[in-house]
Amino acid sequence: MDTFEALTTLRGDYGAKASDWTVPQDSADYSAEDQAVWRLLADRQTALARRHACREFVDGLQALEIGTAIPDFEAVSDRLERLTGWRIVGVPGLIPDAAFYGHLANRRFPVTVWIRKRSEIDYLVEPDLFHDFFGHVPLLGNPVFADYMQLYGQRGIEAGPRIDLLARLYWYTAEFGLIRTPAGLKIYGAGILSSASEVRHAIEDEGVERLPFDADRVMRRPYEIDKLQNTYFVLDDFRQLFEAAGARFI
Repeated sequence: MDTFEALTTLRGDYGAKASDWTVPQDSADYSAEDQAVWRLLADRQTALARRHACREFVDGLQALEIGTAIPDFEAVSDRLERLTGWRIVGVPGLIPDAAFYGHLANRRFPVTVWIRKRSEIDYLVEPDLFHDFFGHVPLLGNPVFADYMQLYGQRGIEAGPRIDLLARLYWYTAEFGLIRTPAGLKIYGAGILSSASEVRHAIEDEGVERLPFDADRVMRRPYEIDKLQNTYFVLDDFRQLFEAAGARFI
């Protein structure tokens, strides 16, 4: 069962979705409070990213001009497409695995159109616009990581009954991945970079496992979605991800 099917209630408005689960982004739908929440999150997480994110992520923030207003998906897509051929598509929230992998395989990244409330600044169960956009989109401006995400989508379409193994790979890379760089240990996972507490926990806390990346070990390691992580896997180079995504048992 995928994450979409596991949740009994979903926050997004699914009534207007197209057959591919996309919805239009209407900038007029965002209130002044929505913009204030984005600005608060963007200011805080950008400052943390400049200290703790990998260079490729920070470069993506700058290249895509992600700032203190809720981004216009079409405008950012035009810039992103010139860099790596990717575009952003709006979705009402979580979508089924098949739809998600299909979009990735065609270099389209699904981004939730609604944003959390101020009372949810530090935590919410479902991914929202800030998590999806700020956490994931900047790294799609990097050609190596962009190609990995497309390959991941292709493998998702092929995975069949071993989809749980592929989900673990996504969790420990795109969501909660660390990478060793000449400047020290850095973050590239969206689940970390969109959360102030997870940034500090992943980089600074003692008692946390930070293990060398190994695809076999990653796919044998279950994960929990409702707490700070106890285990992170550390890449030496993004190109390691291609071998992992091509593993024969996926």
